[in-house]
Amino acid sequence: MQKLIYQWVAFAMFCLAATSIQAQDEPSLLDLLGGDETTDYATNAFKSPRVINGHSMEMLHEGTLDFRILHRFGDVSRGYYEFFGLDQASMRMAFDYGVTPNLMLGLGRSTNKKELDGFVKYRILWQSTGKRNMPISLLWVSGVTMNGLKDPVGNPEVEATFSRRLGYYHELIIGRKFNEHFTLQLTPTLVHRNIVDNKLISNDLYALAIGGRYKLTQRLAIVWDYGYVFNRFPDNATRNPLSIGVDIETGGHVFQLHFSNAIGMNERAYLADTNGNWAKGQIRFGFNLSRVFQIKKNV
Repeated sequence: MQKLIYQWVAFAMFCLAATSIQAQDEPSLLDLLGGDETTDYATNAFKSPRVINGHSMEMLHEGTLDFRILHRFGDVSRGYYEFFGLDQASMRMAFDYGVTPNLMLGLGRSTNKKELDGFVKYRILWQSTGKRNMPISLLWVSGVTMNGLKDPVGNPEVEATFSRRLGYYHELIIGRKFNEHFTLQLTPTLVHRNIVDNKLISNDLYALAIGGRYKLTQRLAIVWDYGYVFNRFPDNATRNPLSIGVDIETGGHVFQLHFSNAIGMNERAYLADTNGNWAKGQIRFGFNLSRVFQIKKNV
């Protein structure tokens, strides 16, 4: 009887050992549930790296060159004689390039003040779900502008040195794509100008911009951006920039029609320069055209 008991104990121990070895070879239930989990990143929050005037939370793909033409006409309030502003126009032409998935560079030139501008844009956080859950996208942009006018100061007694022609801006983009239709972002911004019109005007401007997009159809969306400057010099001629438009996607092009009270099309220009009054019809019709070229093949 005792021998039979020993045999059953030995058999039970053998079964436990075999089960233990088999369990080590096979993944656990938790491993099976989480082993194939991936990270899904938010894409197409905007159809362009810019909302209308300002930068968006969107980035160019690595190796992608974006050739952009931004065109803005005169004030609609000028009436029929000026063909509601269409007889006048200002333009910005730019080339933006995606260096890596999280880094892009840009260079542009505007007819307004014959201004050259360049920027660096870096994505710090990328909104995602799944294995890595990140509720927002966070991006940093730093740019420089150079006034190309013969007399950028407006005072013949002040020498127009290279340094005095320069301006700088820095901004932090905090954005979220809430669903397939709605995206919203906030952008605290600092603009510095090396020279201003008089001593009463601050060289530094502090602003908060808000931009958004609402997708109507697969190829059509409403976009808007607005910038509030906290320490603008008080006068009756200057307004904060407000732009409202429609994005139309056509293959490799993104075509945007919009209305804006701003002439300038970079951060220094539309936040620091004089803007029109929407209530008085001092708005401008314009369009932005983007054509993307894949310079470097994706691996």
